[in-house]
Amino acid sequence: MQIPDGAHVAVIDGERFLWLRNSGDAVHPNLENFGAPDLDPTNRSSGKMRHSITTNQHTGNDLDEAAHVAAAADWMNHQAKTNAIEHLIVVADKRSLGELRRHYHIELEKRLVGEIGKAVTNQPIDEIAQTIAAA
Repeated sequence: MQIPDGAHVAVIDGERFLWLRNSGDAVHPNLENFGAPDLDPTNRSSGKMRHSITTNQHTGNDLDEAAHVAAAADWMNHQAKTNAIEHLIVVADKRSLGELRRHYHIELEKRLVGEIGKAVTNQPIDEIAQTIAAA
């Protein structure tokens, strides 16, 4: 997948959120780290309730992760609704990606160039760019 010039890349999991931007072009991307947005994942009801496989009970950590992902989606929705982003690529582990999709606003969906279901938040930015290019 090519990363359009100026496109933003959100790299998300249940604990981390990296906000990157391509300062290169589609053929030679150069992802720059714009840091982690300041999120307010305190509304645990925003995230889908997940059940523990063994106990069929809600686990606090799962709810915290879902709330973090929901807060990231809310932040990205605001960026789309205020025209702060034109193109967006989302890279998230499959579980977080499923949660994100539940919260996408239509304005965000219009700007979505692609999604990649991989856990890469702990990878160097160059490897994240390679993962996107290979998708």
